[in-house]
Amino acid sequence: MNRTSAPADSPTPGAWEELVTAALLGTERRTPPGSAPGREAPVTLLDAAATETVRRRAGLRPGRAAQRPEPAARDPRPPLPAPAARRLAMLLADRPGTGGGGRRGTAPDLMELLPQWLAAANTRGFAAPPEMLPALLDAARGRTDLRPAALAFAGPRAMWLARLNPDWRFALRATPGGGAALPASEDTDKIHQLWQEGLFAERVALLSAIRAREPATARELLATTWATERAEDRLMFLDSLRTGLAAEDEPFLEQALSDRSRNVRATAAELLSALPGSALAARMAVRAGACVAVDHTGNAPTLVVEAPHECDPSMERDGVVAKAPAGRGERSWWLGQLVEATPLTTWSARLGGRTPREIVVLPVADDWQSELHAAWCRAAVRQRDAEWARALLGAPAAPEAGGPGAVSLAERAKLLGTLGSAERADWVAGFISAHGLSEAFQLLGVCAVPWAVPLGRAVVDALNIARDAGSYPWSFSGVMGLAERCLDPLEASRLDGLLAVPDEPEDASPGAGGYWAEAFQRLMTTLRLRAAMAEELEAA
Repeated sequence: MNRTSAPADSPTPGAWEELVTAALLGTERRTPPGSAPGREAPVTLLDAAATETVRRRAGLRPGRAAQRPEPAARDPRPPLPAPAARRLAMLLADRPGTGGGGRRGTAPDLMELLPQWLAAANTRGFAAPPEMLPALLDAARGRTDLRPAALAFAGPRAMWLARLNPDWRFALRATPGGGAALPASEDTDKIHQLWQEGLFAERVALLSAIRAREPATARELLATTWATERAEDRLMFLDSLRTGLAAEDEPFLEQALSDRSRNVRATAAELLSALPGSALAARMAVRAGACVAVDHTGNAPTLVVEAPHECDPSMERDGVVAKAPAGRGERSWWLGQLVEATPLTTWSARLGGRTPREIVVLPVADDWQSELHAAWCRAAVRQRDAEWARALLGAPAAPEAGGPGAVSLAERAKLLGTLGSAERADWVAGFISAHGLSEAFQLLGVCAVPWAVPLGRAVVDALNIARDAGSYPWSFSGVMGLAERCLDPLEASRLDGLLAVPDEPEDASPGAGGYWAEAFQRLMTTLRLRAAMAEELEAA
Protein backbone atom coordinates (compact mmCIF):
# COMPACT_ATOMS: atom_id res chain seq x y z
CA MET A 1 0.00 0.00 0.00
CA ASN A 2 1.44 3.41 -0.89
CA ARG A 3 1.59 6.34 1.55
CA THR A 4 -1.31 8.30 0.11
CA SER A 5 -3.73 5.45 0.80
CA ALA A 6 -2.50 4.64 4.30
CA PRO A 7 -5.06 5.00 7.09
CA ALA A 8 -4.89 8.39 8.79
CA ASP A 9 -4.45 6.79 12.17
CA SER A 10 -1.37 4.76 11.16
CA PRO A 11 1.25 7.02 9.59
CA THR A 12 4.56 5.53 8.52
CA PRO A 13 7.16 6.12 11.27
CA GLY A 14 9.55 8.93 10.29
CA ALA A 15 7.58 9.79 7.16
CA TRP A 16 7.95 13.55 7.53
CA GLU A 17 11.71 13.33 8.08
CA GLU A 18 12.05 11.17 4.95
CA LEU A 19 10.15 13.71 2.88
CA VAL A 20 12.26 16.59 4.19
CA THR A 21 15.46 14.67 3.40
CA ALA A 22 14.30 13.97 -0.16
CA ALA A 23 13.38 17.64 -0.66
CA LEU A 24 16.78 18.82 0.59
CA LEU A 25 18.82 16.35 -1.48
CA GLY A 26 16.63 16.52 -4.59
CA THR A 27 14.47 13.79 -6.10
CA GLU A 28 17.21 12.85 -8.56
CA ARG A 29 19.46 11.86 -5.68
CA ARG A 30 16.82 10.62 -3.24
CA THR A 31 13.57 9.01 -4.40
CA PRO A 32 10.60 10.10 -2.27
CA PRO A 33 8.92 7.30 -0.25
CA GLY A 34 6.27 5.47 -2.27
CA SER A 35 7.43 6.94 -5.60
CA ALA A 36 9.38 5.65 -8.60
CA PRO A 37 12.38 7.57 -9.98
CA GLY A 38 11.63 9.84 -12.90
CA ARG A 39 9.96 13.09 -13.93
CA GLU A 40 6.92 12.49 -11.73
CA ALA A 41 8.97 12.19 -8.55
CA PRO A 42 8.86 15.95 -7.64
CA VAL A 43 5.06 16.00 -8.04
CA THR A 44 4.75 12.87 -5.93
CA LEU A 45 6.95 14.47 -3.27
CA LEU A 46 4.76 17.58 -3.06
CA ASP A 47 1.55 15.50 -2.93
CA ALA A 48 2.99 13.36 -0.13
CA ALA A 49 4.15 16.44 1.76
CA ALA A 50 0.67 18.01 1.51
CA THR A 51 -0.95 14.80 2.74
CA GLU A 52 1.53 14.47 5.61
CA THR A 53 1.01 18.12 6.60
CA VAL A 54 -2.75 17.57 6.91
CA ARG A 55 -2.13 14.37 8.86
CA ARG A 56 0.27 16.14 11.26
CA ARG A 57 -2.12 19.01 11.89
CA ALA A 58 -5.19 16.82 12.31
CA GLY A 59 -3.32 14.44 14.57
CA LEU A 60 -2.29 17.02 17.14
CA ARG A 61 -3.62 16.17 20.53
CA PRO A 62 -5.17 19.04 22.48
CA GLY A 63 -2.94 20.38 25.26
CA ARG A 64 -3.97 20.61 28.85
CA ALA A 65 -6.06 23.61 29.71
CA ALA A 66 -3.80 26.17 31.39
CA GLN A 67 -4.87 28.62 34.01
CA ARG A 68 -5.66 32.00 32.53
CA PRO A 69 -3.10 34.69 33.42
CA GLU A 70 -4.10 37.22 36.01
CA PRO A 71 -5.14 40.56 34.51
CA ALA A 72 -2.44 43.24 34.27
CA ALA A 73 -2.23 45.64 37.17
CA ARG A 74 -4.12 48.88 36.63
CA ASP A 75 -2.00 51.88 35.69
CA PRO A 76 -3.27 54.79 37.80
CA ARG A 77 -1.50 57.48 35.78
CA PRO A 78 -3.52 59.78 33.50
CA PRO A 79 -3.65 58.98 29.78
CA LEU A 80 -1.61 60.86 27.24
CA PRO A 81 -3.25 63.82 25.49
CA ALA A 82 -4.37 62.74 22.02
CA PRO A 83 -1.82 64.92 20.13
CA ALA A 84 1.01 63.51 22.25
CA ALA A 85 -0.19 59.95 21.59
CA ARG A 86 -0.12 60.57 17.85
CA ARG A 87 3.38 62.02 18.17
CA LEU A 88 4.55 58.93 20.09
CA ALA A 89 3.22 56.69 17.32
CA MET A 90 5.26 58.68 14.78
CA LEU A 91 8.42 58.45 16.89
CA LEU A 92 8.05 54.71 17.35
CA ALA A 93 7.34 54.13 13.67
CA ASP A 94 10.52 55.90 12.57
CA ARG A 95 13.55 53.71 11.90
CA PRO A 96 17.13 54.79 11.31
CA GLY A 97 18.10 54.85 7.64
CA THR A 98 20.11 52.06 6.15
CA GLY A 99 22.48 54.35 4.29
CA GLY A 100 26.14 54.08 5.07
CA GLY A 101 26.88 57.78 5.46
CA GLY A 102 26.57 60.91 3.40
CA ARG A 103 24.03 63.64 3.92
CA ARG A 104 21.17 63.18 6.31
CA GLY A 105 18.93 65.70 4.59
CA THR A 106 16.82 68.25 6.42
CA ALA A 107 14.37 65.85 8.12
CA PRO A 108 14.71 65.46 11.91
CA ASP A 109 15.96 62.15 13.29
CA LEU A 110 12.85 61.06 15.16
CA MET A 111 14.44 58.09 16.92
CA GLU A 112 16.98 60.44 18.50
CA LEU A 113 14.10 62.54 19.84
CA LEU A 114 12.36 59.55 21.42
CA PRO A 115 14.51 59.54 24.62
CA GLN A 116 13.76 63.21 25.18
CA TRP A 117 10.05 62.68 24.56
CA LEU A 118 9.97 59.77 27.04
CA ALA A 119 11.78 61.83 29.70
CA ALA A 120 9.25 64.66 29.30
CA ALA A 121 6.28 62.27 29.44
CA ASN A 122 7.67 60.61 32.58
CA THR A 123 8.22 63.99 34.22
CA ARG A 124 4.56 64.80 33.65
CA GLY A 125 3.44 61.41 34.93
CA PHE A 126 1.50 60.13 31.90
CA ALA A 127 0.65 56.46 31.24
CA ALA A 128 1.55 54.78 27.96
CA PRO A 129 -1.33 53.96 25.58
CA PRO A 130 -1.88 50.17 25.86
CA GLU A 131 -1.93 49.68 22.09
CA MET A 132 1.58 51.16 21.80
CA LEU A 133 3.21 48.94 24.41
CA PRO A 134 4.43 46.30 21.90
CA ALA A 135 6.14 48.93 19.74
CA LEU A 136 7.57 50.60 22.84
CA LEU A 137 8.99 47.31 24.10
CA ASP A 138 10.42 46.52 20.67
CA ALA A 139 12.16 49.92 20.60
CA ALA A 140 13.60 49.36 24.08
CA ARG A 141 14.71 45.88 23.08
CA GLY A 142 16.79 47.31 20.24
CA ARG A 143 18.29 50.21 22.23
CA THR A 144 19.56 49.67 25.74
CA ASP A 145 19.87 53.43 26.32
CA LEU A 146 16.07 53.70 25.93
CA ARG A 147 15.22 51.02 28.47
CA PRO A 148 15.08 52.94 31.78
CA ALA A 149 12.82 55.72 30.43
CA ALA A 150 10.80 53.41 28.16
CA LEU A 151 10.04 50.89 30.92
CA ALA A 152 9.18 53.63 33.39
CA PHE A 153 6.72 55.07 30.88
CA ALA A 154 5.36 51.65 29.89
CA GLY A 155 4.46 50.87 33.50
CA PRO A 156 2.99 47.65 34.98
CA ARG A 157 1.25 46.51 31.80
CA ALA A 158 4.60 46.21 30.03
CA MET A 159 5.88 43.94 32.81
CA TRP A 160 2.74 41.83 32.41
CA LEU A 161 3.38 41.52 28.66
CA ALA A 162 7.07 40.76 29.18
CA ARG A 163 6.19 37.68 31.23
CA LEU A 164 4.20 36.34 28.26
CA ASN A 165 6.63 37.07 25.42
CA PRO A 166 10.22 35.75 25.53
CA ASP A 167 11.35 38.56 23.19
CA TRP A 168 10.58 41.07 25.93
CA ARG A 169 12.10 39.24 28.88
CA PHE A 170 14.84 41.89 28.96
CA ALA A 171 12.27 44.14 30.64
CA LEU A 172 12.12 41.81 33.63
CA ARG A 173 15.91 41.85 33.92
CA ALA A 174 16.20 45.59 33.39
CA THR A 175 13.57 46.42 35.99
CA PRO A 176 14.74 45.76 39.56
CA GLY A 177 12.57 43.03 40.96
CA GLY A 178 11.15 42.26 37.53
CA GLY A 179 8.41 44.82 38.00
CA ALA A 180 7.09 43.12 41.11
CA ALA A 181 5.47 45.35 43.68
CA LEU A 182 7.61 45.85 46.78
CA PRO A 183 6.12 45.56 50.28
CA ALA A 184 4.96 48.72 52.00
CA SER A 185 7.49 50.24 54.40
CA GLU A 186 5.30 49.45 57.41
CA ASP A 187 4.93 45.78 56.49
CA THR A 188 8.11 44.59 58.21
CA ASP A 189 7.17 40.90 58.07
CA LYS A 190 6.86 40.91 54.27
CA ILE A 191 10.03 42.98 53.95
CA HIS A 192 12.04 40.45 55.94
CA GLN A 193 10.43 37.55 54.07
CA LEU A 194 11.31 39.06 50.69
CA TRP A 195 14.83 39.82 51.88
CA GLN A 196 15.31 36.25 53.09
CA GLU A 197 13.54 34.41 50.24
CA GLY A 198 13.38 36.74 47.23
CA LEU A 199 15.28 36.52 43.97
CA PHE A 200 18.48 38.53 43.78
CA ALA A 201 16.92 41.26 41.60
CA GLU A 202 14.02 41.57 44.03
CA ARG A 203 16.40 41.88 46.97
CA VAL A 204 18.44 44.57 45.20
CA ALA A 205 15.25 46.49 44.42
CA LEU A 206 14.05 46.15 48.01
CA LEU A 207 17.34 47.32 49.50
CA SER A 208 17.59 50.26 47.08
CA ALA A 209 14.01 51.35 47.76
CA ILE A 210 14.47 51.23 51.53
CA ARG A 211 17.84 52.95 51.32
CA ALA A 212 16.30 55.86 49.41
CA ARG A 213 13.82 56.61 52.20
CA GLU A 214 15.32 55.07 55.37
CA PRO A 215 19.11 54.67 55.03
CA ALA A 216 19.64 53.23 58.52
CA THR A 217 16.90 50.61 58.08
CA ALA A 218 18.45 49.44 54.81
CA ARG A 219 21.88 49.14 56.40
CA GLU A 220 20.47 47.14 59.32
CA LEU A 221 18.61 44.85 56.93
CA LEU A 222 21.80 44.20 54.98
CA ALA A 223 23.70 43.43 58.18
CA THR A 224 21.29 40.60 59.07
CA THR A 225 22.51 38.42 56.18
CA TRP A 226 25.87 39.98 55.30
CA ALA A 227 28.00 37.09 56.57
CA THR A 228 26.16 34.49 54.47
CA GLU A 229 25.94 36.41 51.18
CA ARG A 230 28.02 35.48 48.13
CA ALA A 231 30.94 37.80 47.36
CA GLU A 232 29.40 39.11 44.12
CA ASP A 233 26.12 39.78 45.93
CA ARG A 234 27.88 41.55 48.81
CA LEU A 235 29.52 43.83 46.27
CA MET A 236 26.18 44.79 44.68
CA PHE A 237 24.49 45.29 48.03
CA LEU A 238 27.38 47.41 49.32
CA ASP A 239 27.16 49.62 46.26
CA SER A 240 23.59 50.52 47.22
CA LEU A 241 24.97 52.38 50.26
CA ARG A 242 26.16 55.17 47.96
CA THR A 243 22.63 56.51 48.19
CA GLY A 244 22.38 58.55 51.38
CA LEU A 245 25.97 57.78 52.41
CA ALA A 246 26.57 59.28 55.85
CA ALA A 247 28.81 59.03 58.90
CA GLU A 248 26.42 56.50 60.45
CA ASP A 249 27.51 54.00 57.78
CA GLU A 250 31.14 54.10 58.89
CA PRO A 251 31.11 51.19 61.43
CA PHE A 252 29.55 48.84 58.88
CA LEU A 253 31.98 49.93 56.16
CA GLU A 254 34.96 49.57 58.52
CA GLN A 255 33.95 45.95 59.08
CA ALA A 256 33.73 45.46 55.32
CA LEU A 257 37.41 46.49 55.03
CA SER A 258 38.22 43.03 56.41
CA ASP A 259 36.02 41.22 53.88
CA ARG A 260 37.48 38.17 52.17
CA SER A 261 36.67 39.65 48.74
CA ARG A 262 39.18 42.18 47.38
CA ASN A 263 36.47 43.97 45.35
CA VAL A 264 34.27 44.35 48.44
CA ARG A 265 37.22 45.75 50.41
CA ALA A 266 38.01 48.22 47.62
CA THR A 267 34.40 49.44 47.43
CA ALA A 268 34.19 49.83 51.21
CA ALA A 269 37.41 51.86 51.17
CA GLU A 270 36.11 54.06 48.36
CA LEU A 271 32.91 54.78 50.25
CA LEU A 272 34.80 55.56 53.46
CA SER A 273 37.13 57.92 51.63
CA ALA A 274 34.04 59.82 50.43
CA LEU A 275 33.29 60.50 54.11
CA PRO A 276 35.83 63.20 55.02
CA GLY A 277 35.31 62.60 58.74
CA SER A 278 35.89 58.84 58.64
CA ALA A 279 38.78 57.13 60.39
CA LEU A 280 40.00 55.75 57.07
CA ALA A 281 40.11 59.26 55.59
CA ALA A 282 42.13 60.39 58.60
CA ARG A 283 44.58 57.49 58.19
CA MET A 284 44.97 58.28 54.51
CA ALA A 285 45.55 61.97 55.33
CA VAL A 286 48.42 61.05 57.64
CA ARG A 287 50.02 58.85 54.97
CA ALA A 288 49.56 61.36 52.14
CA GLY A 289 50.64 64.27 54.32
CA ALA A 290 53.96 62.54 54.91
CA CYS A 291 54.48 62.41 51.14
CA VAL A 292 53.79 66.05 50.17
CA ALA A 293 55.31 69.19 51.68
CA VAL A 294 56.26 72.79 50.81
CA ASP A 295 59.92 73.56 50.28
CA HIS A 296 60.82 77.19 51.04
CA THR A 297 64.57 76.92 50.40
CA GLY A 298 64.43 78.03 46.76
CA ASN A 299 63.46 81.30 45.13
CA ALA A 300 59.77 80.40 45.34
CA PRO A 301 57.75 77.92 47.40
CA THR A 302 57.74 74.50 45.73
CA LEU A 303 55.87 71.28 46.46
CA VAL A 304 58.16 68.35 47.03
CA VAL A 305 56.96 64.76 46.87
CA GLU A 306 58.36 61.66 48.54
CA ALA A 307 56.22 58.75 47.35
CA PRO A 308 55.79 55.66 49.57
CA HIS A 309 58.58 53.10 49.35
CA GLU A 310 56.33 50.16 50.22
CA CYS A 311 52.67 49.19 50.49
CA ASP A 312 52.29 47.71 53.96
CA PRO A 313 49.37 45.48 55.09
CA SER A 314 47.60 48.38 56.80
CA MET A 315 47.58 50.31 53.52
CA GLU A 316 46.18 47.29 51.69
CA ARG A 317 43.46 46.91 54.32
CA ASP A 318 42.48 50.54 53.70
CA GLY A 319 41.97 49.83 50.01
CA VAL A 320 45.36 50.58 48.48
CA VAL A 321 45.99 48.13 45.64
CA ALA A 322 49.57 46.96 45.92
CA LYS A 323 50.18 45.76 42.37
CA ALA A 324 50.53 48.59 39.86
CA PRO A 325 49.03 48.29 36.37
CA ALA A 326 51.38 47.61 33.47
CA GLY A 327 53.38 50.70 32.59
CA ARG A 328 52.93 52.40 35.98
CA GLY A 329 55.61 52.76 38.61
CA GLU A 330 54.68 51.25 41.98
CA ARG A 331 55.55 54.34 44.03
CA SER A 332 53.53 56.72 41.86
CA TRP A 333 50.65 54.21 41.85
CA TRP A 334 50.60 54.08 45.67
CA LEU A 335 50.94 57.88 45.97
CA GLY A 336 47.96 58.48 43.68
CA GLN A 337 45.74 56.17 45.73
CA LEU A 338 46.73 57.86 49.01
CA VAL A 339 46.13 61.38 47.72
CA GLU A 340 42.78 60.64 46.09
CA ALA A 341 41.49 59.09 49.33
CA THR A 342 42.64 62.01 51.49
CA PRO A 343 40.05 64.66 52.45
CA LEU A 344 40.81 67.72 50.36
CA THR A 345 40.13 69.96 53.32
CA THR A 346 43.35 68.73 54.97
CA TRP A 347 45.66 70.17 52.33
CA SER A 348 45.13 73.80 53.26
CA ALA A 349 46.42 73.22 56.80
CA ARG A 350 49.18 70.93 55.55
CA LEU A 351 50.41 73.40 52.93
CA GLY A 352 50.58 76.66 54.85
CA GLY A 353 46.94 77.72 54.88
CA ARG A 354 46.79 78.14 51.12
CA THR A 355 43.51 77.98 49.19
CA PRO A 356 42.97 75.30 46.53
CA ARG A 357 43.70 77.86 43.78
CA GLU A 358 46.97 78.82 45.47
CA ILE A 359 47.93 75.17 45.96
CA VAL A 360 47.43 74.04 42.38
CA VAL A 361 49.60 76.85 40.95
CA LEU A 362 52.60 75.89 43.10
CA PRO A 363 55.37 74.28 41.08
CA VAL A 364 56.00 70.62 41.87
CA ALA A 365 59.54 69.28 41.93
CA ASP A 366 60.91 66.21 40.15
CA ASP A 367 58.14 65.72 37.60
CA TRP A 368 55.52 64.72 40.19
CA GLN A 369 53.08 67.44 39.13
CA SER A 370 50.92 65.42 36.72
CA GLU A 371 50.57 62.51 39.17
CA LEU A 372 49.74 64.76 42.12
CA HIS A 373 47.24 66.91 40.24
CA ALA A 374 45.56 63.91 38.63
CA ALA A 375 45.03 62.41 42.11
CA TRP A 376 43.54 65.70 43.31
CA CYS A 377 41.19 65.61 40.31
CA ARG A 378 39.94 62.15 41.32
CA ALA A 379 39.55 63.30 44.92
CA ALA A 380 37.54 66.36 43.89
CA VAL A 381 35.16 64.17 41.87
CA ARG A 382 34.81 61.55 44.62
CA GLN A 383 34.25 64.12 47.37
CA ARG A 384 32.09 66.40 45.20
CA ASP A 385 34.32 69.37 46.13
CA ALA A 386 33.37 72.25 43.82
CA GLU A 387 36.10 74.62 45.11
CA TRP A 388 38.86 72.18 44.26
CA ALA A 389 37.20 71.36 40.94
CA ARG A 390 37.25 75.05 39.98
CA ALA A 391 40.91 75.34 40.92
CA LEU A 392 41.88 72.27 38.89
CA LEU A 393 39.79 73.27 35.89
CA GLY A 394 41.28 76.73 35.76
CA ALA A 395 39.89 79.47 33.53
CA PRO A 396 38.11 78.13 30.45
CA ALA A 397 40.15 80.43 28.20
CA ALA A 398 43.50 79.25 29.63
CA PRO A 399 45.93 77.37 27.38
CA GLU A 400 45.12 73.68 27.26
CA ALA A 401 41.72 74.70 28.70
CA GLY A 402 42.49 73.83 32.31
CA GLY A 403 44.93 73.28 35.12
CA PRO A 404 47.78 70.78 34.90
CA GLY A 405 45.73 68.14 36.73
CA ALA A 406 43.02 68.15 34.08
CA VAL A 407 45.10 66.15 31.67
CA SER A 408 42.22 64.88 29.56
CA LEU A 409 38.79 65.94 28.40
CA ALA A 410 37.32 63.02 30.36
CA GLU A 411 38.77 64.39 33.60
CA ARG A 412 37.54 67.90 32.83
CA ALA A 413 34.08 66.51 32.18
CA LYS A 414 34.11 64.75 35.55
CA LEU A 415 35.28 67.89 37.33
CA LEU A 416 32.52 69.91 35.66
CA GLY A 417 30.03 67.39 37.05
CA THR A 418 30.74 68.67 40.57
CA LEU A 419 29.56 72.19 39.66
CA GLY A 420 26.01 73.50 39.47
CA SER A 421 24.32 73.35 36.07
CA ALA A 422 24.50 77.11 35.44
CA GLU A 423 28.19 77.35 36.34
CA ARG A 424 28.93 74.26 34.29
CA ALA A 425 27.23 75.75 31.22
CA ASP A 426 29.06 79.07 31.64
CA TRP A 427 32.44 77.32 31.85
CA VAL A 428 31.82 75.24 28.72
CA ALA A 429 30.53 78.32 26.88
CA GLY A 430 33.78 80.11 27.76
CA PHE A 431 35.77 77.10 26.61
CA ILE A 432 33.99 77.05 23.24
CA SER A 433 34.40 80.80 22.76
CA ALA A 434 38.15 80.49 23.37
CA HIS A 435 38.95 77.16 21.75
CA GLY A 436 36.12 76.36 19.34
CA LEU A 437 34.23 73.10 19.06
CA SER A 438 36.94 70.64 18.09
CA GLU A 439 37.41 69.42 21.69
CA ALA A 440 34.07 70.40 23.19
CA PHE A 441 31.92 67.37 22.39
CA GLN A 442 32.66 65.47 25.62
CA LEU A 443 32.25 68.62 27.73
CA LEU A 444 28.87 69.38 26.16
CA GLY A 445 27.68 65.93 27.20
CA VAL A 446 27.74 66.85 30.92
CA CYS A 447 25.68 70.03 30.50
CA ALA A 448 22.03 70.13 31.53
CA VAL A 449 19.37 69.96 28.80
CA PRO A 450 18.10 72.22 27.38
CA TRP A 451 21.37 74.14 27.24
CA ALA A 452 21.44 77.48 29.02
CA VAL A 453 21.15 80.45 26.67
CA PRO A 454 24.87 81.50 26.85
CA LEU A 455 26.00 77.95 26.09
CA GLY A 456 23.54 77.49 23.23
CA ARG A 457 24.58 80.75 21.63
CA ALA A 458 28.26 79.90 22.02
CA VAL A 459 27.66 76.62 20.16
CA VAL A 460 25.69 78.25 17.33
CA ASP A 461 28.26 81.05 16.98
CA ALA A 462 31.11 78.51 16.86
CA LEU A 463 29.30 76.48 14.18
CA ASN A 464 28.75 79.66 12.18
CA ILE A 465 32.44 80.56 12.47
CA ALA A 466 33.44 77.07 11.35
CA ARG A 467 31.11 77.36 8.35
CA ASP A 468 32.46 80.78 7.34
CA ALA A 469 36.01 79.49 7.64
CA GLY A 470 35.28 76.74 5.12
CA SER A 471 35.89 73.99 7.68
CA TYR A 472 35.27 70.39 6.75
CA PRO A 473 31.55 70.18 7.61
CA TRP A 474 31.32 66.51 8.54
CA SER A 475 33.79 67.09 11.39
CA PHE A 476 31.00 68.90 13.26
CA SER A 477 28.21 66.39 12.68
CA GLY A 478 28.45 65.12 16.27
CA VAL A 479 28.10 68.61 17.77
CA MET A 480 25.29 69.39 15.34
CA GLY A 481 23.47 66.24 16.46
CA LEU A 482 23.88 67.28 20.11
CA ALA A 483 22.54 70.74 19.28
CA GLU A 484 19.43 69.20 17.73
CA ARG A 485 18.67 67.41 21.00
CA CYS A 486 19.98 69.93 23.54
CA LEU A 487 19.61 73.47 22.19
CA ASP A 488 16.72 75.43 23.67
CA PRO A 489 13.88 75.41 21.09
CA LEU A 490 13.49 79.15 21.63
CA GLU A 491 16.82 79.61 19.86
CA ALA A 492 15.33 78.46 16.52
CA SER A 493 14.63 82.06 15.50
CA ARG A 494 18.37 82.84 15.62
CA LEU A 495 19.03 80.33 12.85
CA ASP A 496 17.14 82.12 10.08
CA GLY A 497 20.26 83.89 8.85
CA LEU A 498 22.20 80.61 8.60
CA LEU A 499 19.93 78.78 6.18
CA ALA A 500 21.25 80.24 2.93
CA VAL A 501 24.04 78.43 1.08
CA PRO A 502 27.18 80.50 1.77
CA ASP A 503 29.86 81.39 -0.75
CA GLU A 504 32.55 78.76 -0.49
CA PRO A 505 36.20 79.85 -0.06
CA GLU A 506 38.63 78.45 -2.60
CA ASP A 507 40.16 76.06 -0.07
CA ALA A 508 36.78 74.82 1.27
CA SER A 509 35.62 71.24 0.87
CA PRO A 510 33.54 70.78 -2.32
CA GLY A 511 29.85 71.05 -1.51
CA ALA A 512 30.52 72.18 2.07
CA GLY A 513 28.26 75.22 1.77
CA GLY A 514 25.27 73.13 0.79
CA TYR A 515 25.93 70.70 3.62
CA TRP A 516 26.09 73.51 6.19
CA ALA A 517 22.81 75.03 4.93
CA GLU A 518 21.19 71.59 5.06
CA ALA A 519 22.46 70.98 8.59
CA PHE A 520 21.21 74.33 9.89
CA GLN A 521 17.83 73.73 8.20
CA ARG A 522 17.58 70.35 9.93
CA LEU A 523 18.57 71.95 13.24
CA MET A 524 15.86 74.59 12.97
CA THR A 525 13.24 72.02 11.91
CA THR A 526 14.17 69.77 14.84
CA LEU A 527 13.99 72.63 17.35
CA ARG A 528 10.51 73.56 16.13
CA LEU A 529 9.46 69.92 16.34
CA ARG A 530 10.73 69.73 19.95
CA ALA A 531 8.73 72.84 20.77
CA ALA A 532 5.62 71.22 19.29
CA MET A 533 6.27 68.03 21.28
CA ALA A 534 6.38 70.03 24.52
CA GLU A 535 3.13 71.81 23.67
CA GLU A 536 1.41 68.49 22.90
CA LEU A 537 2.39 67.06 26.29
CA GLU A 538 0.98 70.16 27.95
CA ALA A 539 -2.32 69.85 26.07
CA ALA A 540 -4.03 68.18 29.03
